[in-house]
Formats: sequence, structure tokens, C-alpha cells
Amino acid sequence: MMYADRITKIAPSQTIAITTLAQELKAQGKDILSFSAGEPDFDTPPCIEEAAKAAIDSGFSKYTAVKGIPELLQAIAKKFQSENGLDYNADEVMVSNGAKQCLFNAFQALINPGDEVIIPTPYWVSYPELVTYSGGKNVFLSTSAATEFKITPDQLQKALTPKTKILVLTTPSNPTGMIYTKEELRALGEVLKDTKVWVLSDEIYEKLVYEGSMFSFGALEGQLERTITINGLSKAVSMTGWRVGYLGTKDKTLLKHMLALQSHSTSSINSIAQKAALAALQGCADKDIENMRLAFKERRDTAYAGLNGIKGLSALKPQGAFYLWIQIPGQNSMEFCQKLLEEQGVALVPGIAFGVEGFVRMSYACSLEQIHAGLERLKKFMA
Repeated sequence: MMYADRITKIAPSQTIAITTLAQELKAQGKDILSFSAGEPDFDTPPCIEEAAKAAIDSGFSKYTAVKGIPELLQAIAKKFQSENGLDYNADEVMVSNGAKQCLFNAFQALINPGDEVIIPTPYWVSYPELVTYSGGKNVFLSTSAATEFKITPDQLQKALTPKTKILVLTTPSNPTGMIYTKEELRALGEVLKDTKVWVLSDEIYEKLVYEGSMFSFGALEGQLERTITINGLSKAVSMTGWRVGYLGTKDKTLLKHMLALQSHSTSSINSIAQKAALAALQGCADKDIENMRLAFKERRDTAYAGLNGIKGLSALKPQGAFYLWIQIPGQNSMEFCQKLLEEQGVALVPGIAFGVEGFVRMSYACSLEQIHAGLERLKKFMA
């Protein structure tokens, strides 16, 4: 049988693969502690669930406009303006099935064959796969602990070519948890000042910040026109399964193209989820969000201190998100993770999934009890 060339170039998500394997082993009765999933362990806040129930009771179960219901678009625009300093209007935003579909729509609408997309490493696993599927060329910029795993203006300048189409920025970062300061973003923006390069700013972890503050690239003077801001409710509001992502762009022609694509792929997102998202964006769960952030901070501190007390392992202290980016002995991260899972029943994600060897990612989006138990097993494994 013959298959489309583009589909054969895509590899399955290794983070999902590791999580699935851990679930299968656990179902077989094996004692598995999984630190692989990028998913909060908290329930969705009650007020959001109640909004969904009210939508069901009122019969709000029909198709909606592809881009989302008007009141949700208004709430997103208001959020962008008041919380991020981003001057998007309601007719400049759209809602998709998670931030991942927002990314897919944007790459598909912008990339022509051979266009270059600059991606800092380590990267979230889906970026390069979506670029490849769209016919683009990935241009990876290596980072290190010396720069807190952030690219420099000099690196960006050297990477630019006439074919550069998009720069992908993620802050806070998955998998490192690092955050670009306003000054660092401004310096990168200066490099792009006289170019036509788009910036895709992935801000899905914006509310999970423990040190410093998070700043939106599009809020820099003169940068909003080139910026596509992507966000969603999965991480900060613990709504992973609801699949609510959204984006903003000042380019209404680009928005039109993305809506056309979505109209032929999924149409609108679930109508009930839109009502739930509206309640979340209107602030009904703000106290719950802050309580979750504080819990993640405590878990971060526990995991960071314990991990750096294990001989042979080290990590920088993440400023946001809910991951530790751990340096391991040797360069074979897949072998490390396989042996750890087999010998101690601990599931981590190999660094190669994020484009970098010699590291593994540990999610601390789980209970303190599980973190303590996992650290003990890691200590035994390293011994």
C-alpha cells in the first residue's frame, strides 16, 4: 500500500508514548510511578463544571460558529488586553481544539515548502513534527544551562536567512521551565525589527510562574503585528480533556485562512466546553488557579531539592510550568529511561524527545507523596 509522503515523516509523540506505556504496565499490576505526563492532577474547578452542566441542561448542544461563540471571543480578547497587554479585538481571535490545533492551523496557513522555522532546543515535541508536516524546514538553535536554556540575539541573528518564516518562542518553557524576561524578549525583537519573520508565541504555561514574571512578546512595542499568540486552558485551569485552545492575530487574512482550514477539519470545538471556558475566563476559578499554582510551587521546590541531592543528577530551578529538566550521566536518554522504568518502575521522558541528549524530563504535576517516592527510587537507581 502507498501512503502520503507527508504522513510517513511524522513520528508519534514520545511523551504520549511513555505515558501510555506506564499506564499499560500499571494496568498489568506493576508498581509504576509516572512523571511523564504534562497534565495537572487536579480536578477541573467546580464552578467551571457547573457552567458546563448548566449548558447541558439548557440544551446548548448544537453546532456553533467555527471560531467560537461571540461571548467567548469577547472574553478572550478582554483577557489578552487586561492580563497580557495584547491589543487583540474579538474579531482577531479564534478558538480551537486545544493549543495544539492552534499551532497546526498556524503552521499550515503560513508555511510553504522550504520555508524555515527557527525552534530553540530543547523544544516541545510537537513543534518540529508539525513544521515537517507543513512542508517547512526546522532550524534548531541549541541552548545550554549557561543561558538558562534560552536563545541569544546573536544566535537568532546568525540563524536568519531569506527563507526564515517563523520563530517559535515558548515562555514559560516546556521542558525546561525557564522564562524569557522582558529585556531578553526585547533584544530578540530588535533582531527581527526589519524582517518579515512571524513570531509564534506559545504562552500555555503563563499562569504557572513561581519566580519573576511572564511577559508576552506581542506586548513589546511594534511587535504585535508579527506575533501569533497561542494559549489555552489545559494547564493553568486543569482542563486538559476539555480541549480549549485559543489564539490571537492582528492579520485578519491569516485568521480567515485558519478558520477555513478548521471549518473543513473539526469545525467548532465542543459547545459545552465553550460555556465552561467562558466561566473560566470570566474569573470564577481564580482562587482555584492560585491554589493550584501554590501547590505546584511546593512540588517544584520539593522535587528540585531532592533531585539535586542525588549524586549524578542535576537540574536548574524552573521558574514556571511543572517540569524538571534533568542532566543525566552519559548521552543515551532513551536507554536511561527504559532501564529506570524496568528496574524501579519510574517513568520519565527521554531528552531526545525534545531534541537534546543527556537529559530527561520529569513532570511534578502529581502529589508530593508520589514525588518523594519517585525521588527515593531515582536515588536507588543511581546508586
